[in-house]
Amino acid sequence: MREFVRFWQRPFSLVVMGALVLVTALGVTVIPGTIGRTPTARAAGTCDLHSARGDVQHVIYVQFDNTHFTRDNPNVPSDLEQMPHLLNFIEQNGVLLSNHHTPLISHTATDILTSLTGVYGDRHGVPVANSFRYFTPSGTSNTGVSFAYWTSPVFDPSNPNPPIDTTYNMLTAQGTNAPAPWVPYTRAGCNVGSVATANTILENIGIDIPTVFGANSPEAQEAQADPNQATADFVGLGIHCATGGSLCSDANNGKPDLLAQEPGGYSGFNALYGNKYVAPQISPNGPMTDLDGNVIQSPTHNIGFPGFDGMSAGVSLSYVAAMQEHGVPVTYAYISDAHDAHPTGPAFGPGSAGYVAALAAYDSAFAKFFARLAADGINRSNTLFVFTADEGDHFAGGTPSPAGCDGVTTPCTYSQIGEINANLAGLLATEKGITTPFRVHSDSAPTIYITGNPAPGTPTVRTFEQGLAGITAVNPMTGQTDTVAQAMADPVEMKLLHMITADPARTATLTMFADPNYFLFAGAPNCNSPCVTQQPGFAWNHGDFQPDITTTWLGMVGPGVRHMGVDHDVWSDHTDVRPTMMMLLGLQDDYAHDGRALFEVAYDWAVPLGVIAHRETLRRLAATYKQLNACVGQFGLDSLKVSTTALASNSPGDATYVNLEGQLATLGGSRDALAAQMSALLEGTTFGGQAINEQQALALTAQGQALLDQMRALAGN
Repeated sequence: MREFVRFWQRPFSLVVMGALVLVTALGVTVIPGTIGRTPTARAAGTCDLHSARGDVQHVIYVQFDNTHFTRDNPNVPSDLEQMPHLLNFIEQNGVLLSNHHTPLISHTATDILTSLTGVYGDRHGVPVANSFRYFTPSGTSNTGVSFAYWTSPVFDPSNPNPPIDTTYNMLTAQGTNAPAPWVPYTRAGCNVGSVATANTILENIGIDIPTVFGANSPEAQEAQADPNQATADFVGLGIHCATGGSLCSDANNGKPDLLAQEPGGYSGFNALYGNKYVAPQISPNGPMTDLDGNVIQSPTHNIGFPGFDGMSAGVSLSYVAAMQEHGVPVTYAYISDAHDAHPTGPAFGPGSAGYVAALAAYDSAFAKFFARLAADGINRSNTLFVFTADEGDHFAGGTPSPAGCDGVTTPCTYSQIGEINANLAGLLATEKGITTPFRVHSDSAPTIYITGNPAPGTPTVRTFEQGLAGITAVNPMTGQTDTVAQAMADPVEMKLLHMITADPARTATLTMFADPNYFLFAGAPNCNSPCVTQQPGFAWNHGDFQPDITTTWLGMVGPGVRHMGVDHDVWSDHTDVRPTMMMLLGLQDDYAHDGRALFEVAYDWAVPLGVIAHRETLRRLAATYKQLNACVGQFGLDSLKVSTTALASNSPGDATYVNLEGQLATLGGSRDALAAQMSALLEGTTFGGQAINEQQALALTAQGQALLDQMRALAGN
C-alpha cells in the first residue's frame, strides 16, 4: 500500500515532507562533455530518441509497489512467479537482475524518486521517509509530505494556510528545484505520460493545485467545493509534452510546464494535469476503462483517478496503453501492491486466497497488455521496457496452515497476522525513565525529532540514544522478549548513508532501524494502554535495512538489452536505472548520476566505445564504486554497525562514542571524495565520450577496496 495513504491511517505524532528531486548541475562536478549535448527541442510527433541503431521508438517504464521476485514462503510461489506473463516476457526477451537494491530508508517515495533520477535522497530531497517533521525558524515543528508535485513547496496537510516552509519539495544538494526526469525526452520531441508516478503528477489537492493551476483557478475552486471530484479530476495522471504539438495545447487545457530552475532553461513546454484533461486525449470515445472494460472511478464513485491504492495492473496498464496509442511514446507508471485488499484491507499473508486472486488478476492484465501492444506494433524490437519494484517488504505474521500450503492449489490461512505496533514514548518512559519530548515519523524505521532540535552529542541526545538502544518488547506472536532497535544512525551516519538534504530543517535527530516485525509510533509516555499490540490491518513492513526489504529486482527488455534471463551476479541499486536507460536511449541528463550505467546487461553495439575498450577494468571499478557509495553496499552497512555501537555506548566520558563518530566522519569524507572521482570517470566514459586512463581506473579501484577494508575492520572491532 502506498505509504501516503497508509500514513494517515496510522497513529502518529510527526509527518515530514520529503521530496524527491533530480540533482541539478549547479554546484555539482560536471562531467566534461555532458553539458551542451542534450538534444535540442524538436516538434511533437518527431520523437527522436538516439539509441545506438535508432530502433527504440517507445519507452515503457513500470514500477511496482512491494512486489517480490523471491519467495516469502518457500512453498508459495513468489509474486512474479504468479505473474508468468510478465516474468516470462522478461526472462525470455531480456534480463532480470535479482541482486538489485534500494536506498535508505527503503520506502516508496525515496525508492521511486531515486529510480527516476539516478541520485540518492540527499540530492533529490527525499532521503528519509514519505513524510517528515521539520522545524520552523521560530523553533516550532511542522509536518510535510514527500508526495507532492515536482515544483511544489513543502506540503503541510495539517496547516490550512499557505505552507510556512516554501522550500522546494524536490531539492538538490545546492538547495534548488531538482531537474525533472521528463526533460531529456521532451527536449528530444517526445511526449511523456505519467501514471501515478511519484511527484511527476499532482499528488494532492492541498498544495499541488494552487502550484500548477493557481490559487484562484477554477480547479482550486473545485478543490474547495468538491474535494472528492477534484481528486479524481486532477491528481495522479499527467502528460508532459514536447514543443510544437497540439496534444498539450491551450485548446486542450494545457498549462505551462513550469520548471523555472531547470538547467539550460525550459520554456515553451506545456503539460496536461489530471484525468479531466488527460482522458479526453487518450480516450476520446468515453471515460477511461481498465483492461477488463470497467469504467475507472475512485472509491467515492467519482469517475477519474481511482487513488494510488486503486492503481491495480488492469488500471495502470490501461492508461499506459491508451497513452502509447495516442501520441505519447514515453510512459512511466506505478502499480500498487497485491498483498492488501485495497483500499481498506485486510492484509494478506503469502498464499492467502485474496493475495493469490489479486496476483492472478495482475497476470491476466499483463497478458492483455502485451497482446494489445503487439496489435499496436509496440514490442521488444522497438520498445525499451523497464520493470522494477520500489522495495521489498517483510511479512509480519505467524506460520500458515495447513502445513505445506502453496496458496495456488491449497490456500494458506493465518491465525496470527499483522505487524507489532509499539508506543516508543511509552517504552522509553516505562523501561528507561526517559520522558524527553519528541516527534517521529511513525515507521519500522522511525525518524525521530527531539523537541528543540538539540545538537548531536549533547547530554539530552546521548541519554535518549542510549535508552533507545536498550528498549525491549514482548512479541505477541512468539512470547519472546525482543530488542526493538537493530540499528541507529545520527546525522554523521545519515550523511554517510545519503540521508541528509540541503534543507537543515529536514534533518532528524536520529533514525532508528527496528526489528522489521515492529512499527513504532510516539504515543503517550506511559503504558496504561498496552504499549505493544498486534495490528492485523498491516502485515508488510519496510523502511529498514534488512536484506528482505532492501533487496528487490530490475527487469529490462528491448533493443540493446542482452538476453540473459535471470542474473544473480550483477550488484545494482535504484540509482543505476536512470543512467542505464539514458545510455540505451542515447539521451543525457544535465547532472552527474550517483548510479552507473549497467553496461553488463547491454550488447557491445549498444555500449559507448570507451566502455567496450576497457570493459573489464570498468566493471571492477563500477563494482567497487557501488559497494563504496550505495546506501546498502558493504561500506554503508558496515558503517551502520559502527554507528549503532557508537550511539548505544556508555563508556566513561563517552570516549567510545567520540572515537567512533570521529572515525565515521573521517572515513565518510574520504569515501565522498573517492566516490566523486570514480563517478566522474564512469560518467565521462559513458556519456562524455572520454577515453579512460587504465592506470587511474586501477588505482581508484584499489583505493576503494582499501576504504572498504578499513570500514570492515572498524565494524569488526
